[in-house]
Amino acid sequence: MVMTLASRITEARHPLLTKPQKLTGKKLVVCISSNKGLCGGLNTGLFRFFHERNPKMANVDFVTLGKKGVSFLTQLGGNVKADFSDAPSFISVVPAVTELVSQEYIAGDYDAVELVYNDFISIIRQDPKEKTILPLTIESTGVTKEKGAPKFTIEPSVDEVFDSLLPHYLENQIRDAILEAEASEHSARMLAMRNATDNANDLVSDLTLVYNKVRQEKITYEISDIITATMGLQ
Repeated sequence: MVMTLASRITEARHPLLTKPQKLTGKKLVVCISSNKGLCGGLNTGLFRFFHERNPKMANVDFVTLGKKGVSFLTQLGGNVKADFSDAPSFISVVPAVTELVSQEYIAGDYDAVELVYNDFISIIRQDPKEKTILPLTIESTGVTKEKGAPKFTIEPSVDEVFDSLLPHYLENQIRDAILEAEASEHSARMLAMRNATDNANDLVSDLTLVYNKVRQEKITYEISDIITATMGLQ
């Protein structure tokens, strides 16, 4: 619906679709990491990816979801504007995060708002991703311009309906990133635990072999001592 209506409105009148008139050179980053470790190099790869693309932290403020992200950014001296890591679930705070970043952007405090998270590609692959969500970029489907396309009557008006839908569109961008990050976390932790289990089994097997060799040598020495003592008594 948003993409369809985008071709029928004037983008200049929507603050979420345009850059601020006075650029500040600052941006707000929503960093989505995990609350717990034991998921391999998932968080480390994400932080390295972000730091390589943003070596200067002076012009970046952060909204964090995940205690690992808070710890990393604090060590680097990053300014954490808000932290939602203690929420029962990250999905439950999506409306609050959306309202926060929207208000900060509309107020002109930042030139852009970005998401940094792990994108789920497959069970064995999760790629760090940086995505700009404000200003919103919406590509029209172009259905209204096609010959013979149905014409809908929209009430009360296209602009009012679009204004109402736009925050939900932004909210879905953040929700999608959280779900991708959570899927990546579960997959990475599953693989890390499987690798740990395999390594533990290999270690147990090696130690069992060493134990059996030592035990066999000890038994052999004891038998040799018994035989030597018996021969000495004869």
